[in-house]
Amino acid sequence: MHNTYYNLAMSEEDLKEEVIRAIKTVYDPEIPVDVYELGLIYDLKVFPINNVFVSMTLTSPSCPSAGTLPGEVEQKIREVEGVNDVSVELTFDPPYSTEMMSEEAKLELGFM
Repeated sequence: MHNTYYNLAMSEEDLKEEVIRAIKTVYDPEIPVDVYELGLIYDLKVFPINNVFVSMTLTSPSCPSAGTLPGEVEQKIREVEGVNDVSVELTFDPPYSTEMMSEEAKLELGFM
């Protein structure tokens, strides 16, 4: 049972941090780095009443996990206490490049 008071008391910034933590549990099946560190999350907004919007991409449009990654990201966000609704939009504009990776991901994958 969700504690409504707790949900309202959580700031948008706190909720955003929880959402990022949840997204970091989703990994690209072919790369041992989570989708957040890979730079696949282009945009993340928390709107009033804790509706979360995520714009994300994939490492390539023909990525075999194209069908599953956005759904997995959405599911993980929905599991965050306080989240009301989630919308995940898939985009390939701009196209993904390794430049979008975090320093941590670049180190992990040997790009540095």
